[in-house]
Amino acid sequence: MPKMKTNRAAAKRFKITGSGKIKRAKACKNHLLTKKSRDRKRRLRQGGLVSAADFKRIRVLLSNS
Repeated sequence: MPKMKTNRAAAKRFKITGSGKIKRAKACKNHLLTKKSRDRKRRLRQGGLVSAADFKRIRVLLSNS
């Protein structure tokens, strides 16, 4: 049976922390930035964690990374 491959698209978007949680970047920070407030753009710089509803699916995609 061949080896499982890591999903490369997911590997570029998510990182697994030391405690096993999955980090992600916030959305809405790539275009149409002039209408968003300075405070909102600053908050979007901070990362987030993957929700419990999505955790299992993303962990499968990152199974080998």
